[in-house]
Order: sequence, then structure tokens, then C-alpha cells
Amino acid sequence: MKVAFTTQDLQRVDAHFGWAKNIAVYDVRPDGYDFVETFVFDGDLQEDGNEDKLAPKLDAIRDCAILYVAAIGGSGAARVVANKIHPVKVPQPEPIMDILDKLQATLAGTPPPWLRKALMKGEEREFDFEDEVEHG
Repeated sequence: MKVAFTTQDLQRVDAHFGWAKNIAVYDVRPDGYDFVETFVFDGDLQEDGNEDKLAPKLDAIRDCAILYVAAIGGSGAARVVANKIHPVKVPQPEPIMDILDKLQATLAGTPPPWLRKALMKGEEREFDFEDEVEHG
């Protein structure tokens, strides 16, 4: 499962989604995690109301299941959720490695329902229609 983190310093979740200079992506599994890549953004990121600045960020995280942010605006959150990505707000800057450790431990145990749903992202749903038909 890919997880994205908005970060200014590449160490902590410390950035608003729209204003983030960097988005770090990791692949998290019950037995560990791996760094995937960092997306770097420049230009006028602090211009409120500029929806165009969100498009490259949404494109960068399109295959992620979870997005950790310090803050996110309403329209940004709506667009993230529309892409089937679960946004998680971090109340104060928190080291990315600490979040990864907690997330990996949670995956290895019994993940809460929202996390189980996030884990399903990208998986094809398979229905056995034989089970759906009532035999009578």
C-alpha cells in the first residue's frame, strides 16, 4: 500500500497539501516499508484559490491509499477523497518515520475499518455471482 506525506523538510509531516514543496511516498506492508520517491513542487504554492496547483499533486499521489497532511483545504480534501485516497491530518509536525513505524505495526495487527478499506485501493473486486443467486 502506497502512503504519501506532505513535507517541507523531508523529515516530518509539516506541510499543508496545497503548499507542500515535497510529497514523500512510501510503500508500507505488515512486515516493513520502503521509500518509493519524493515529488518536488515549486512555483507559487501559497496562492489560495489556485486549483491548478493541486492537479500535479493529485497526479503524483493517484496510486496512494493514504495521504498524511498538516492541513488541507476543503476542495483539496474533496479531490483527494474523490481519488479514493484517505486523508489523515497530523495535528502537529510528526516525523515520517514514526508514522511509518506505527502504520506498519497497525497493518501487522488488526487494522481499523478505514485502514482495511484503504488497503483495498487498486485491488480488483471479485464477485462470485453464484453466491449472490438464491437457490430455491
